[in-house]
Amino acid sequence: MKNKVELTGVVPIIPTPFTEKEEIDEAALRKLVEFAISNGIMAACLPAYASEFYKLTDDEKLQVVKIAVEQSAGRMQIVAQSNHPSLKVAIRLAQANVEAGADVISLAVPRIFGLPEQSLKEYLSGFLQAIPETPVLIQDFNPGGASISVEFIRELMEEHSNFKYLKLEEPLCAPKFERIIKATGGKIGLMEGWGGLYMLELVPVGIAGVMPGLGVSDLLQKIFWLRKNGDNNEAFDLFEKVMPQIFFSLQNMELFHYAEKELLIERGVLRNSVVRKAGYQPDASTRAYVKELNARIVELVKGQ
Repeated sequence: MKNKVELTGVVPIIPTPFTEKEEIDEAALRKLVEFAISNGIMAACLPAYASEFYKLTDDEKLQVVKIAVEQSAGRMQIVAQSNHPSLKVAIRLAQANVEAGADVISLAVPRIFGLPEQSLKEYLSGFLQAIPETPVLIQDFNPGGASISVEFIRELMEEHSNFKYLKLEEPLCAPKFERIIKATGGKIGLMEGWGGLYMLELVPVGIAGVMPGLGVSDLLQKIFWLRKNGDNNEAFDLFEKVMPQIFFSLQNMELFHYAEKELLIERGVLRNSVVRKAGYQPDASTRAYVKELNARIVELVKGQ
């Protein structure tokens, strides 16, 4: 087991940059990794939903992980997302990512169709058993219903020592997080997703960290630690200024890709906001509003 791994604070999702021909832009990806490191980020994740992982081939998924591991060169931990609804393919991706040097492997619970928890447990147990020496982060985003149960989480932890982190993306989850912490003795690091939307509610509960987009990660990192250290007024004041951009962009995942890449252009990191088709095609008013929101983020960063 990689004992050095500890995911705390902000663990942003690195987007997948593309050329105008929708090919992976390696130089741009390396620049994104450097941007994260320069902002004091200790760990980052890719290719996740916010990386358009579902538009990448399996070879491309491994390619972006290899680039990130090579560029970070141990300066930042890399969480390699290995999602696939087929357990066999997910394991193959995960093992390749471990071989490539990823520090943590992340896996989303398969939610294409409704499955009983016993089926999900068989899937997740098989995955965890396949990479026993590598820490695993399990992500559950289930728009059609509840995320995995507290008892399910406890049993999985007791049976698999490499199940170390859990990322849930749902509203009003503070009571559930409290129950998870109690049931697991705090041994599972809880991560909040969905752009950091619920972080101020969940930091006092005891979450280990937040997994937002890269473009606002430095600001959310500051907010996380302000809240963690009891500087609540300053945390709320700063969060209230970041919130309009996060809230607007999360109305649609494809809109988020556009807004995130446009923000990274404004911050001098990316050259274009190309997403792979099918992608969200913003109208003129949406483009103008995204530009306005992103400009406010850039000004906010300058003031920090």
